[in-house]
Amino acid sequence: MTKPNLSENLAIHKELLSLAKQNGLLIVEESLEINESGMDFRVAFATDEEGRRWVLRQPRREDVWERAENERKVLDVVRGNIPAQVPDWRIFTPELIAYPLLDGDPIAVVDPAGGGYVWRFPQESLSDTFLDSLATTLATLHNIDPDKAKKGGVRIKTPMEARKEFAANIEEIKKNFTVPDQLAERWTVWLSVGSYWPKHSTFNHGDLHPPHIIVDDTQRVTGLIDWTEAEIADPGKDFVILYGLFQDDGLRDLLKRYEKAGGRTWPQMFEHIREQWAAYPALVAKFALTTGEESTMEMARGMLANWDVRRD
Repeated sequence: MTKPNLSENLAIHKELLSLAKQNGLLIVEESLEINESGMDFRVAFATDEEGRRWVLRQPRREDVWERAENERKVLDVVRGNIPAQVPDWRIFTPELIAYPLLDGDPIAVVDPAGGGYVWRFPQESLSDTFLDSLATTLATLHNIDPDKAKKGGVRIKTPMEARKEFAANIEEIKKNFTVPDQLAERWTVWLSVGSYWPKHSTFNHGDLHPPHIIVDDTQRVTGLIDWTEAEIADPGKDFVILYGLFQDDGLRDLLKRYEKAGGRTWPQMFEHIREQWAAYPALVAKFALTTGEESTMEMARGMLANWDVRRD
């Protein structure tokens, strides 16, 4: 993603202020802080004239709007049904989404210099408070009644539909990218082994990486943001990025906490999640095909070429 130059920044700043005003949100001009790290949305933080902090989200492409409409439906179902805050959209237009800033701060943010994460608390010493509250939040989210969510307009897939969709995406990726033989073989095995796959679907956040997890000063999870990818589908999906961060021992520990909190597991859930992590470059490649952006295509090529496919 190309970083805007000074004149472009000024134009973006002016546009966001104007869009907010058109929708009845009066922003203190000097309070507006723009964050360009998001791939789907430009994000800004600002204070209104009454002193309240806001989040402004500006879609980067036309395809984002369809997913934003899904996100609004998701938030209407989730709000009040999990032990964490979720955004309360007060402005919802194709040009601007805005909501009051949630209490707390992300457990980590993207490092603009290196592309990794800058953690609010040391990653290697995250507390039981964080892990237990995360597990409880996920278990509660995953236990939301699928029929209630479906009535609310949330997308729903059976485990078999999710599996077939992933297989179709992989075939599309193979036609558009060079996939190393060892990586392609691992994907094929994962898709073909029925015992890896769950027999049930759950209500998933879908993009649970650290900047989307809000915590308080005690490390308790107080909010989840950016629900664009949420749907009722594969229960392993919400653990994939967490596996990438915490690896085998961390995932096993989190799954024990999740099960204790009421989350539903199955015998090969751990293995399934680990194989999903091996297939993570396929998700990035699919996203690159959706956006058509060369910078994202290049990122996908790099991940596919260099992904670690070793098995324990």
